[in-house]
Amino acid sequence: MIGHSAGEYAPAVVAGVMGLQDALTVVVLRGQLFEQVPAGAMLSVDLPEAELNSMMQGLELDIGVVNAPDLCIASGAAASIEELARRLAAQGREGRRLHINVAAHSRLLDPILERFRQGVSRIRLSAPSIPFVSNLSGDWADAALLSDPDYWVRHLRQPVRFAGGLARLLELPGAVLLEVGPGQGLCALARQNLQGQQRTVLPPTGK
Repeated sequence: MIGHSAGEYAPAVVAGVMGLQDALTVVVLRGQLFEQVPAGAMLSVDLPEAELNSMMQGLELDIGVVNAPDLCIASGAAASIEELARRLAAQGREGRRLHINVAAHSRLLDPILERFRQGVSRIRLSAPSIPFVSNLSGDWADAALLSDPDYWVRHLRQPVRFAGGLARLLELPGAVLLEVGPGQGLCALARQNLQGQQRTVLPPTGK
């Protein structure tokens, strides 16, 4: 299993790391704290992480998500996102703004991290009964780390390394990728990560 950002709470529940009610409590807390941080923005860019980092030099931005080897999301202050878009346009490139006014996985979340830690510390965390891939490391989740609230704090703040995680899953012989939940966003990202591999990618609706 693999999730995407807050979607990692779903495999954590299935694997027994946290109970469903506790996961819902954390999701609500996350949303409440997001309302308390300065407004920000996120921009999806068709560039590898290193190149996007270079483009962001001097701006109040962080890599928020690595969705594919050549698809990343910059996250941070809205003015800096606008400047990044201008830099990209000057090179004939285009970024796509996400419909969100929170700079997820960026430095703008730093003021709320301790309160998030306190909230997560109040729930029971256990080792997983089923292995799943971590967005934080882009690798198989470390059972010992998952039961530490600090893992979930860093998971909130650090980049979503979805591309690395999907690469791990694709190492499994004959892996079939099935998206669970509404929409087909992860199916689209999975196909971008296949890089010529022939794998079955199934949307939840069958359409």
